[in-house]
Amino acid sequence: MAALRWLTPRRRSATARSVLAGEASAEAARKSAEAAEVPQETDSGVAEPEFPVHGDDRAAAFFDLDNTVMQGAAIFHFGRGLYKRKFFETRDLARFAWQQAWFRLAGFEDPEHMQDARDSALSIVKGHRVSELETIGEEIYDEYMAERIWPGTRALAQAHLDAGQKVWLVTAAPVEIAQVIARRLGLTGALGTVAESIGGVYTGKLVGEPLHGPAKAEAVRALAAAEALDLSRCAAYSDSHNDIPMLSLVGHPYAINPDSKLRKHARELEWRLRDYRTGRKAAKVGIPAAAGVGAVAGGTAAAIALHRRRR
Repeated sequence: MAALRWLTPRRRSATARSVLAGEASAEAARKSAEAAEVPQETDSGVAEPEFPVHGDDRAAAFFDLDNTVMQGAAIFHFGRGLYKRKFFETRDLARFAWQQAWFRLAGFEDPEHMQDARDSALSIVKGHRVSELETIGEEIYDEYMAERIWPGTRALAQAHLDAGQKVWLVTAAPVEIAQVIARRLGLTGALGTVAESIGGVYTGKLVGEPLHGPAKAEAVRALAAAEALDLSRCAAYSDSHNDIPMLSLVGHPYAINPDSKLRKHARELEWRLRDYRTGRKAAKVGIPAAAGVGAVAGGTAAAIALHRRRR
């Protein structure tokens, strides 16, 4: 932290918030993972890839969530579930829908939309109990999220689990939602945005800042230190150029369903690429065999209509 004194006051504050958010998320992730043993599924039908290295307990994998593991944004699907349960009004759902439409069409995260989504979510959950949102999160996963998991990315995560490595989601989504998704997929745990709670009740504030961009890198760095991981032996997966700081931390970065900026960056640095949205083959830059499993299932994502009939 000593290096922060060389920054301007505004920059220092933003950096400090990123560090705080990263450390808070890493701590929340470790506590959640320690609370319960996660069963790990196996699939003997998948050929054993050369990477990940089996038995390397100092390696782990970090997966972005939105458009990397799951089609679309988790916060949008969570918002749909809360709307169904009358947590907010129709006009708020319309705003969530617009943010999701932009995300799908533009193929990248818009900071203003993310800020709006964050502020909306915090105002919606303020005053509610953490345990209530965790229970609802389980239901919403079944209703809206389970069918949107990319099979190809899921196979990559499973390859790491089968190799005896820990696998973490790293997302700007609320950590409680991320933990539900990680648990349902049989992953080790999740790092996510930490909302402040007092006495088990949300205050409407955050601890630090959203786990986005540099904050993700700080969270991965903090978790790696706590878990005695060697980042040069770890892997990270993301679709967004905003996650280049996280991808650059590890020895095995992957661009999954990449936006244009990340695709360009990955090609320049010869990072591994895989795109499940169209079923096209990525350049074979050390792609694991497990990456091909279920890729065809992602090909219909672009055809999903922007206006769904609301039940």
